[in-house]
Amino acid sequence: HVQLVESGGASVQPGGSLRLSCQVSQYAVKNGCMAWFRQAQGKEREGVAQITPPGRTRYARSVKDRFTISRDGDKDILYLQMDRLKPEDTGVYFCAAVHWTDPCTGRLLENEYSYWGQGTQVIVSS
Repeated sequence: HVQLVESGGASVQPGGSLRLSCQVSQYAVKNGCMAWFRQAQGKEREGVAQITPPGRTRYARSVKDRFTISRDGDKDILYLQMDRLKPEDTGVYFCAAVHWTDPCTGRLLENEYSYWGQGTQVIVSS
C-alpha cells in the first residue's frame, strides 16, 4: 500500500531555512500529483505547495518566493525547501498525494488528496 513518511522538521530561528523530505513507497513520485500541507495549532490544515505530473508548481500566497517544492523521481522523494522562515510558518507539515484515478486539478484542497503522511513538526521561534 502507499506510504508517505515525512522528515526534516526542526526548530529554527526566524530567517532560517529547512528542507523537508517525504519518502514515498508504492507510488511513482515522478508521475504523481503531490503537495505539502501544514497545520498550525488550533487552525485548519492549509495547502502550501503542489507539484503536478508534468512538473508544474503552485504555491500558497503566504509562502510564494520563499518555499520551493521539488521531487526526485528516481528515489521517490518529495521535498519542500523553506527559506526566510517566519514564526507564522510554525506547524505540522504533511505531504500528500492524489490517487492515480483522480484528476490533478491544481487546487490545494485537502479532499482531493487520498494519501497522507504522519507529519513533521516545524517550529520557527527566536
